[in-house]
Amino acid sequence: IVIVGSLTLVAMRLGSGLIDRYAVRGKERLPSATLVNNLVKLVIGVVGLLLLLQNLGIEVTPLLTATTLGGLAIALALQDTLSNLFAGVSIILSGHVRTGDYVQIASGEEGFVTDVKARHTTIRTFPARNLIVVPNSVLASSIVTNYSLPKMNLWISVPVGVSYESDLQEVERVTLEVGEQVLETVEGAPPKTSPMVRYREFGDSSINLEVLLSAGKFTDQFLIQHEFIKHLHERFNMEGIEIPFPIRTVHLRGSEPSDS
Repeated sequence: IVIVGSLTLVAMRLGSGLIDRYAVRGKERLPSATLVNNLVKLVIGVVGLLLLLQNLGIEVTPLLTATTLGGLAIALALQDTLSNLFAGVSIILSGHVRTGDYVQIASGEEGFVTDVKARHTTIRTFPARNLIVVPNSVLASSIVTNYSLPKMNLWISVPVGVSYESDLQEVERVTLEVGEQVLETVEGAPPKTSPMVRYREFGDSSINLEVLLSAGKFTDQFLIQHEFIKHLHERFNMEGIEIPFPIRTVHLRGSEPSDS
């Protein structure tokens, strides 16, 4: 009994350690979540318990039958808990939401996935670092945007408007130069990436364009966008490129003078 019990404990720790080690290898990794470790420990513990019972001369088959019947009664009483449990397993096996990913749920909550447990998934918001607890069944049935898949890199869209009197070729050249400078100097920009400029529409008071910048991961976009707007505004002022205010022309219809 001591030998089997000791081997079971060692196997439980070894299995949990192997999962944690495999979880950090490569990009296509198994999520290192509390639910995975607990399930592995549970399976190994059940196998070790069955081996102990066999060594003690206890028939395992009747015990399994009784456990199955009792499990059905427990399953009916714990429908919500089991629903969250199987939803958590589905989330992990699908690989669409992993620990460390930045996700946004259809209801509006967003942040980094910190853990997937038996009943819920925890999400840490950015930059407030508050903790959001989402039931696994809700997360599994919700529309989720994962900003970390299929790649960590993402494009930032920065809208810009210039005056109708501007030279559009010059505006494009200056904007690309500022974008390249920011991507080369700001931390978080992936190497060997270039910005893109696309004119979108003739607005009410400006010609609107869209600047696309690349960021290494979701949280890097804020600093890159911050620095780009500062440098672009300074460069536009130096080049004499106008960013117009919204303009609206109002015609007032005067009333006719009375005879009195």
